[in-house]
Amino acid sequence: MRRQTLRPWVVLLCSLCLGIGVVYAHITPPVVLLSERDAILGMMGNASRFFVREVKLTSEERSVLQQRWRWQPEEELYRFYLGRDAAGQLVAAVTFLTEITLHGPVRVAVGMGSDGKVKDAKVVELTEETFPWIKPLLDQGFMQDYIGRDNKSNFTLDERFARVNLESMPHFYGQIVASLIQRAVILFDVTILQRGENL
Repeated sequence: MRRQTLRPWVVLLCSLCLGIGVVYAHITPPVVLLSERDAILGMMGNASRFFVREVKLTSEERSVLQQRWRWQPEEELYRFYLGRDAAGQLVAAVTFLTEITLHGPVRVAVGMGSDGKVKDAKVVELTEETFPWIKPLLDQGFMQDYIGRDNKSNFTLDERFARVNLESMPHFYGQIVASLIQRAVILFDVTILQRGENL
């Protein structure tokens, strides 16, 4: 009998603990640095025709991503915005990837050429809390460092940017951004380029 009267209190206590955990996750309002539309148009170069391609990873592609790059994609579908020239040749592709962190999401737009190399990359959205950690890196143009890299390149944060601040948080979030750029390049290669559909 006593065990039954304790059960509601245990459930209530667990709910309170969960609620407190959510409060202490420090998620603050989003800061939009660039709209998706502006990011896409800004990364398309001289493309005159635009298409959207949604790709669903096959089990083989998931296996390649996990074994070769140690990345386990969480999404079912990924969207690429493809830009073509007047002759129908692929000029550029843009995709958006997000990492959910303890301090909220960080969203990055990555533009790639038809050769799979990074053409441009921008942080498009983060939170008020993460903004002061990433802003010093953005001010120094650290994302420009990844232009021209492909899926065989190193995407670790360069030491000169890692020293922007003595705190570890700018380094931590800079590496998250670099990792998102790398994942976009790998995803583009494994799906769009390797499949070779309508290129």
